[in-house]
Amino acid sequence: QVQLVESGGGLVQAGGSLKLSCAASGRTFNNYAVGWFRRTPGKAREFVGAISWSGDSIYYADSVKGRFTISRSDVANLVYLQMNSLKLEDTAVYYCAAAAYGSSWFLGYEYDYWGQGTQVIVSS
Repeated sequence: QVQLVESGGGLVQAGGSLKLSCAASGRTFNNYAVGWFRRTPGKAREFVGAISWSGDSIYYADSVKGRFTISRSDVANLVYLQMNSLKLEDTAVYYCAAAAYGSSWFLGYEYDYWGQGTQVIVSS
C-alpha cells in the first residue's frame, strides 16, 4: 500500500550536515506516521525518531536529540531527516518506515512498510 524510497545519504565530515529524504507513494501518506531508523553491521536496528500523521508530534532518540530534526510535507509525499553536528557514531544505513494509525509509532514499533535505506558515512 505504501512504497518508500530514501535518498540524500553520502560522505560527510564530522561536525557537518546532511539532509535525508523519504519519498512515499499513494494518496494516503498522511494516514501514516513515519519513523527513521538506522543500522550498522552486527548491531541491532536503532530507532532514531518519528513524526506523527499530522506532523505535530515528533520523537527523537536521546543519541540524536538536539542535532537531528524530522519534518514532513504531505503535499509532496516527503519526510525529511535533517542531520546536523554529525558524529562518527552516526555512520549507518538509514531507513524510513511507515506506521498505520493506532500503532505504537512513537516507540518505534509496528512499522509495516520500509524503504531500502541510504548510506551515511561520517569521517574524521
